[in-house]
Amino acid sequence: MNSNIFKVFILFIFPLFNINAENEEKKILLGKIDDNIDPRTNRYSKLLLEEASKSEYDIVVIEMDTYGGAVNDADDIRTRILDFNKPIYVWINKDAASAGALISIACDSIYMSSGASIGAATVVTGDGAQAPDKYQSYMRSIMRSTAEAKGRDPKIAEAMVDEDISVDSVSMEGKVITFSTKEAIKYGFCDAELNSVDEILVRQGIENYDIVEFELGSAEGIISFFLNPIVSSVLILLILGGLYFEFQTPGIGFPIMASVTALILYLVPYYLNGVAENWEIVLFFVGITLIAIEVFIIPGFGVFGLFGLFTSIGSLILIMLNNDFFDFTFVLSKDLVSSSLSVLISVFSFLLLVIFGGVKITDTKAFKKIALEETQESSKGFISKKYSDELIGMKGKSFSVLRPSGKILINEKIYDAFTNGEFIEKNKKVEVISNEGSSLKVKKS
Repeated sequence: MNSNIFKVFILFIFPLFNINAENEEKKILLGKIDDNIDPRTNRYSKLLLEEASKSEYDIVVIEMDTYGGAVNDADDIRTRILDFNKPIYVWINKDAASAGALISIACDSIYMSSGASIGAATVVTGDGAQAPDKYQSYMRSIMRSTAEAKGRDPKIAEAMVDEDISVDSVSMEGKVITFSTKEAIKYGFCDAELNSVDEILVRQGIENYDIVEFELGSAEGIISFFLNPIVSSVLILLILGGLYFEFQTPGIGFPIMASVTALILYLVPYYLNGVAENWEIVLFFVGITLIAIEVFIIPGFGVFGLFGLFTSIGSLILIMLNNDFFDFTFVLSKDLVSSSLSVLISVFSFLLLVIFGGVKITDTKAFKKIALEETQESSKGFISKKYSDELIGMKGKSFSVLRPSGKILINEKIYDAFTNGEFIEKNKKVEVISNEGSSLKVKKS
């Protein structure tokens, strides 16, 4: 009797569970790669797959339309795809050239729209010339290994990179392989010609599904905003201006806070997108340190100051570029020009601000609202002055350059001093006009 009940369960009840499982809604996450493969695309793909894992999507579909980009970023993306534990389909809406072809081959299934193409994976430099053989060799190897991992012809994958490789009945020597949709289907580099994501899911036998298009969060939108070269230029101006006005009016605090905030907003977006390397950031602080040594320790403006200025400005340019430790092989010419102009325009604007507007800005009502103008007298409980008031009115000479802070010499004794924004060269006659805290305020005699 019991065995008969069990048979009834197997024959009639158990199939119902299968039906429910088949009709269960599939969660589909749709991502788009429709620009150059670069650190931004690299980060986008990382966030895409993290979202797919976190929210437990069943399938990831990547809509592809790109002419390629940086090999190192493409390699990062294809590695993530190969390591992902759920199906990833790519739909080549138009083009999957170069780095785009590598990423596509790493996916579990490749679908192409009518008129699409895949291939032409020869590595080129930033100015469009063919890259040296070491880069071609590396690209051939990862194209080959990726094709092997996904059951596609590795020799064809290599021939997409190297024009010297010929494949019988597929390509002739002297031409890299670029497949149309029908050719890609014929040689196993496309599963079908389909013209929408919905057609892909129907072909996969998925009738009940929900497609969610992946979008970057508000934080990522803010990061993208600060990656704009114009915004970066403004931030650099704030960094330099904040430092300058802090030296102009010691103790007010606001300019240095503005400078540090601008520096953080400048560095963090480039660092998160993989453009700014640790050594580039260290190089910037080395430059600032050298300038500080020149200003506060070593009199004059010599080797330390010039080298520090060159290092800090150079590092700001490097931070904006996706270079590999001074290797600019894959840096686009337009990116190099754009980043250089952004930094140099900021520096030039800063110099104009110092020359024509520095003193006027510190005298405005708005600036005085944030500046500390009250005299901190000892009678009110503040720290006593470092030097005697008897020095007021005395004359001496500048022991170092005052820009505006530095050292002066009175009766063979060295004192800390500063001017009211005035630049005084070394060995010039000066007069003490006031005694303020730890420094003497002076003017040209």
